[in-house]
Amino acid sequence: MKRALKFTGVILMLLAVNASADMAAWYRWESQADGRLVCSQLSPGEGWKRFAGPFNNAGCRDR
Repeated sequence: MKRALKFTGVILMLLAVNASADMAAWYRWESQADGRLVCSQLSPGEGWKRFAGPFNNAGCRDR
């Protein structure tokens, strides 16, 4: 029993080390009111539509 718990613990630690998450994508959003552009991971609110993206940086620039 003790050996099984130790083995399970080792497996869980290995899985945790290998687990990784990607960063959320950035998008350029365009205001429907005045055409202004902003860079954000989430919609700035009502009246905005996704204009370009996804990008991997907060400047919404291609690298």
